[in-house]
This record gives sequence, C-alpha cells and structure tokens, in this order.
Amino acid sequence: MGSGDTRQLDFHPAMGMRWEVTRSTEETSGELFESTNWLDPRMPGPPPHTHPNSEESFEVLEGSLDVFKDGRWKTLGAGESVAVAPGAVHTLRNGTDQPVKLITRIRPAGRSEAMVRHMQRLIGERKLKRLPPKDPRSAIYGAMLFREYPEEIVVTGPLGGVFRVLASLGKALGFKL
Repeated sequence: MGSGDTRQLDFHPAMGMRWEVTRSTEETSGELFESTNWLDPRMPGPPPHTHPNSEESFEVLEGSLDVFKDGRWKTLGAGESVAVAPGAVHTLRNGTDQPVKLITRIRPAGRSEAMVRHMQRLIGERKLKRLPPKDPRSAIYGAMLFREYPEEIVVTGPLGGVFRVLASLGKALGFKL
C-alpha cells in the first residue's frame, strides 16, 4: 500500500487510536514507516508482542505514554522517547485521562504499513469491532490478522498460543481477511 492511499488512519470505534502517516514505506524505499499517533485516554494497547525484523520507537509529543519493555513498565513524558530492538517483547498504553500524541517509527518498514492499513479495513468492514476484543468474532479476526503478518508482529506468552488456535479456528470456519 503506497503513499497514494490516505494518510489518515482512524481505528475508531474498535480502538481509541488514530494515525497520520508522515513517511510511508513507499516514500522511504522500505527503510522506514513513520506515523503520528493519537491515543485516547485509557487506551489499553496491544498484547505484549515482538517485531522480529524491525526496531520500533516511540517519541512522545504531548501527554504521557506507558511503555512495557525489558519486563517492566516505564512512563514517558513529552520530549522523551524509547527504542525497542527487533525481537524484544513490548507493548504500550495510555494509562491517563488525557490523550497522548506520539511519533512511531518502524525500521525497516517491512509490511508494517500494509498491516495497519489491513487492520483499518477490517474495522471499517466491522469484522474487528473492538480491540482488545470482547466478542469471539473480533478475537478470531484479530488473531488471523496478526498471523497474516508473522514477519511484522508476533504475540508472546500464553496469548501467542491462544492467537494460533483462534487463527486456525477462523480458517476452519471460512473467515476471510
């Protein structure tokens, strides 16, 4: 998905987040995928995961962001940043009552931009109704999405096994991404 696609990615109502692509995969010849993100108050974030082939970094512009890395949570304020090495387990959340604005960078880009655009499409089609999922269909579609991009994102811990089972169930039931 190139820079000809919209730069605005809104994940509402499934997730309290929106993105603006500031440097697309195409524009950087795959070197980088960069976006400005806005997280709603109390947004829980994704499950702990790794990016096997890419470094992900977060730079907080406004508000504060909780980042789980190296087995512990750390709160970053405006002007602070953190980089997560390829293969390192991490996640993030907005644990405050205020919105957070940050820049996310993924190096190399790989298929990360395609994955988030695919997620937005599934939300628009109402296949993903809520993240984290509260209904079985959203859980299955979420697991299938993550399993479609194993070189980009891998859920870790016990949830990794649950995602594998749910993705297999979705395939068996004929769910289509």
